[in-house]
Amino acid sequence: MPQSILCLPLLLLFAATSGIAEGPSTAATVPGAEEYQVKGAFLLNFAKFVSWPDQAFKAPADPISICILGQNPFGPVLEHAARDLTIGDRHVIVRSSADPQTACQCQIVFVAASERKLAKALLQAAQGESVLTVGESDGFTAAGGIIAFKLDGERVRLEINTAAADRAKLHISAKLLSLAQSAKK
Repeated sequence: MPQSILCLPLLLLFAATSGIAEGPSTAATVPGAEEYQVKGAFLLNFAKFVSWPDQAFKAPADPISICILGQNPFGPVLEHAARDLTIGDRHVIVRSSADPQTACQCQIVFVAASERKLAKALLQAAQGESVLTVGESDGFTAAGGIIAFKLDGERVRLEINTAAADRAKLHISAKLLSLAQSAKK
């Protein structure tokens, strides 16, 4: 069933209360926030609201890895924001990858809309893996992706495919689900 929709101001509040987006520039830029700053804040916060099975990590102290598959639309900003971020006992790291198989070794994988071929390969490679797949291309969740970013004017909305999350053995918190709409099956 569809979950509620998330608007930009709520996202920035979500990011600010989690310690991701701090400082006066965040509050001042709410109406004109850059698209990838918003999406980057979401990616970092997903790690707080998704639980992975133990086998998704090689060791108990392994970091939560966020991979950017293909072209990186975030530039160095996402890596910088993750530098001192710890969730539970795990640090968060951001890496880039050009290979879907390698990217699936991360807990979260983002693929930009410009990387349609890689998105398809990612979804195939991620089958049976506990990987939170995040994309922004049309039909991403319908093709089996877990979370898709959707733009609605200046708003970034989330679409979550809960069936795909279940297949990946990922638990998405009710808080995150309440900010999104479910993907049409």
